[in-house]
Amino acid sequence: MTTTSATGSTAGAYVPRPGAAPLPRMIAAQAALETRMLLRNGEQLLLTVIIPALLLVLFGSVDIVDTGAGKSVDFLAPGVLALAVMSTAFTGQAIATGFERRYGVLKRLASSPLPRWGLMTAKTASVLVTEVLQVILLTVIAFALGWSPHGNPLVVLVLLVLGTAAFSGLGLLMAGTLKAEATLAAANLVFLLLLVGGGVIVPLDKFPSGVQDVLALLPVSALSDGLRDVLQHGAGMPWGDLGILAVWAVAGLAAAAKFFRWE
Repeated sequence: MTTTSATGSTAGAYVPRPGAAPLPRMIAAQAALETRMLLRNGEQLLLTVIIPALLLVLFGSVDIVDTGAGKSVDFLAPGVLALAVMSTAFTGQAIATGFERRYGVLKRLASSPLPRWGLMTAKTASVLVTEVLQVILLTVIAFALGWSPHGNPLVVLVLLVLGTAAFSGLGLLMAGTLKAEATLAAANLVFLLLLVGGGVIVPLDKFPSGVQDVLALLPVSALSDGLRDVLQHGAGMPWGDLGILAVWAVAGLAAAAKFFRWE
């Protein structure tokens, strides 16, 4: 059907309405794009998926580190889950966002109809999707190695979400304040240091008592310890570890929001 205007011109029944898509659709599209980019990046895939899986298989199959009484996989699985969260939410996100900032990708996206907070929401959603895939893979491997988890799955979920918030804030803070090359070096160095000293593979009680008190305040130590209390020992809500993660999450996200530079 057509209509005729007062000037005699003919217009179609379907008039174009240019404009931005609904905000939820834009965030979902950007999150899907971020997830595909992450999974196609070989270096990030190695860091976020392959390394935690290899560590779980290696240390869960061979008694290299004394993990105390019980099966080693019962101690290792919660720590490797914490490592997977850190590798995605902190290391992987910091490096990817840092280079996006360097090459002007963030600047261009910030000028699009998608608001800046929407872009950060999409990045967070991408991190959560990747973590779900990590948790599924690592859980399957751990069960194959004889893992016997305990505790309430909802408590585990709370720990993982709060740990993600803590590491995301720190990763975005690093990516938004340092140069891309510095972010790459620093993020990988922090990953290696926390892998050794964060209670992931090596129990914290293997360190001197004074060092233990400091290491226990790190976010990866709190996440590892909290997950281990629930999954290995069947404990309830680990309020102390949750408190440490909450402090890191609030401080990291607040600092990232204040100091993040888009150019």
